[in-house]
Amino acid sequence: MTATVDTPARPLLPTASGRDTFAAVRALLRPNRGIAAIAMITLVGATAVSLLTAPILGRIVDLVVAGETPESLVLPVGLLAGVALVAGVGTASGVAMVGRLGENVVAALRERFVERALRLPLERVEQAGSGDLTSRVTSDVTEVTKVVRDALPHFLRSILMIVLTLGGLAILDWRFLLAALLAMPIQLHTVRWYVGRAIPLYAAHREAVGAVHHRLLDTASGAPTVRAFHLANSHTSKIRQTSETALDLALRGIRLLTGFFARLNLAEFVGLAAVLATGFWLVNADAVTIGTTTAAALYFHNLFNPINTALMLVDDAQSAGASLARLVGVTDLSPEPEPGDELVASDAAVKATALRYAFVPGHDVLRDIDLDLQPGERVALIGASGAGKTTLAKLLAGIHTPTGGSITVGGLRLDELGPAAARRAVALISQEVHVFAGPLADDLRLANPDATDEEVRDAVATVGALDWATALPEGLGTVVGTGGHKLTASQAQQLALARLVLADPPIAILDEATADAGSAGSRELEASADAALSGRTALVVAHRLTQAVNADRVVVLDAGRIIESGSHTQLLGAGGHYAELWRAWSSGRE
Repeated sequence: MTATVDTPARPLLPTASGRDTFAAVRALLRPNRGIAAIAMITLVGATAVSLLTAPILGRIVDLVVAGETPESLVLPVGLLAGVALVAGVGTASGVAMVGRLGENVVAALRERFVERALRLPLERVEQAGSGDLTSRVTSDVTEVTKVVRDALPHFLRSILMIVLTLGGLAILDWRFLLAALLAMPIQLHTVRWYVGRAIPLYAAHREAVGAVHHRLLDTASGAPTVRAFHLANSHTSKIRQTSETALDLALRGIRLLTGFFARLNLAEFVGLAAVLATGFWLVNADAVTIGTTTAAALYFHNLFNPINTALMLVDDAQSAGASLARLVGVTDLSPEPEPGDELVASDAAVKATALRYAFVPGHDVLRDIDLDLQPGERVALIGASGAGKTTLAKLLAGIHTPTGGSITVGGLRLDELGPAAARRAVALISQEVHVFAGPLADDLRLANPDATDEEVRDAVATVGALDWATALPEGLGTVVGTGGHKLTASQAQQLALARLVLADPPIAILDEATADAGSAGSRELEASADAALSGRTALVVAHRLTQAVNADRVVVLDAGRIIESGSHTQLLGAGGHYAELWRAWSSGRE
């Protein structure tokens, strides 16, 4: 177990700029240009038809003022019914098409995000922390999807309604348009005031939510360590701090939104008063009829809802824009190179020379590491918690990049091999094993998609798991993982070791891969590990000294340095650090 220590803030995955986000959306829209054009034409037509309501009502007012007979109202009333029908059907169709367009774009973005996230260098993901990536693929995707599905169609229709209504006011009389535009400076100032504050506020809030996710995941996944080292109060305090930061930003957003709508109400009052005053003056001067003034007042009054809707959706748009930028930031990251004509290691030797590594520049956690693993040799790596064992294992597996020094596999530098070739040459099995949802055989084939049923069965038998695997309700076809049959910790580890057998890499690294077995199942799981490592060059990060006894060589790591190296017998005879650990461990067993 490793105690959690305070570290500097993690370098989060990047957030795209506004220009890059817009370019990404435009690229995603390009394959959907046809449906986009049809949707816009339908919405424009339906909105234009709906604007005929105001002049028709104005005509009815003029007929009533002129004392016309009731029969004269039949035609305009019929037209009103026709306008309502056409506008309703057209609007519903247009909104549905815009919604479908948005869903297509979000689906493409989601697929692109997942594809890129799966191909990111593991070191980059580990630096940011699983919480940052998880919050993007969950809450950020949900935020964008919600806005695209619910807000985007109404926002587009509101913009069309505003533009066409202003055009209708100009057709009635240009002076009505000027009166209505008196509200615009207040509205523009309000939007500018709001957006200037909302963009950084919502971006900060999304990052704060990501930090909360990371803290929660970090605490939940490390619960045994937290309890063992009595770190509950420390972790609770950190979660409280990140939660309070997110809450404070959310409350600031609510206060900002309240001020936003207060300013909009003022703009509505100014605009409507100006239109009514203009109408009174024009009617007095016999420039327009009462019906025309009525139509102008209705037009401006009808602007309230679309303007408020559009400006209100600016709030959702800012939040979705911040989430979208976080998603695009990941999709724009450079992925690992595609497998190509890569170099192939000549043998299964691993050599680290003058190796150094630092999470923070200037603070090495590993220094002056010289380690040579011969083909077929099994080396046990031991040391206290925090000595750097896991970090060294990840360096040799190519997950981390050394700060200094070099690592060679089969005579070739690890960075020359390339990620795909390095993974084929070196496999890392850690204490944390994920069981994917689906049939057990399919889970095993993740390591070798072309494996036959016989090869899968042989791999399971090699690690001693065939008895319990065939005893499952449907044998190797039993659905495991989320929603399926739950495997024990030992069974999950045997599953990981069987994957190792199927992948068949020449070099394997086990990072406390048998730690979850408990004392009762430790011997069985260690036997599984021995079988899986047979014939391979292996580095075993040992959590039990029995693993060191069976190794060809034992390497002792302390405070980031190798302090002893030799066989179990040699190190006992030397009477050094390993001998002290052995005596303490042996006396504890008696």
